[in-house]
Amino acid sequence: MKHYIQLMRPHQYVKNLFIFLPAFFGLHFFNLKVMLDTIGVFVGFCLLASAVYIMNDYQDREDDRKHPEKCNRPLAAETVSPITALWLMGGLMTGGIGIIAFINLKTLFVVLFYFVLNIAYTFKLKHIAVVDITVLAIGFVLRLYIGSYTGGIDLSMWINLMTFLLALFLGLAKRRADVLLAEEGTKVRRAIDGYNLEFINAAMTIMASVVIVAYIFYTISPDVQTQYHNNYMYLTVIFVLLGILRYMQITFVEQKSGNPTGILLKDLFLQIVIAGWISAFFVLIYVWK
Repeated sequence: MKHYIQLMRPHQYVKNLFIFLPAFFGLHFFNLKVMLDTIGVFVGFCLLASAVYIMNDYQDREDDRKHPEKCNRPLAAETVSPITALWLMGGLMTGGIGIIAFINLKTLFVVLFYFVLNIAYTFKLKHIAVVDITVLAIGFVLRLYIGSYTGGIDLSMWINLMTFLLALFLGLAKRRADVLLAEEGTKVRRAIDGYNLEFINAAMTIMASVVIVAYIFYTISPDVQTQYHNNYMYLTVIFVLLGILRYMQITFVEQKSGNPTGILLKDLFLQIVIAGWISAFFVLIYVWK
């Protein structure tokens, strides 16, 4: 059972929390129906996401055996048979789609697009430099739309823009770890030939700067201040700055950017910063008006 759970990668479900952001920022956090529907879709999407991870691991099992960490994945380590993995993938996919279809058919169309996009990513797009991280970033934006359609909440251009840019930043950091492995003689993906440290370092610096500037403009936007009836949104900028700087420190100083989810789950500094950001935002838009 341990190996089946490992194959499903439940620790990656933290990415799917983006589904809740439209309800949170759309001031529907205390709307019982919206939250119950969103929780249900979150569960269904997590099952589908696990199916996607299994499909990816099945396709990459030979390459994963060359990776110092991915070689421990169940399919690469042969602790789960390929046939069993495919049966599990089918069950998870059926269950996830069924749950989402029961809750909201409109949401299902976005989820199916996400699934098709990931099929294209697994078999082709992940091998094309820059396109690979762009697809990953689009996946985070699609999570926002899943939450948006589930709750019937409009998304602002700001949340779409910042989510996309932040996801690109994290994707570049992940590729940086792959480049370091390639320089040591371990080539773990074909797309890595389209990257080098100079390019990634410059691109990460650009993305970090654009994310911070975009967030500052978001907090001082008259439309945003009118929506939340609050002129103190700019106070949350400190958390974004600290979060970006800490992640760059992990990437450039500690050289440990290969697993963004693992970093988030283990790094206390980042956890405190994110908790502080969420708490400050909650107070500003729900309490202090």
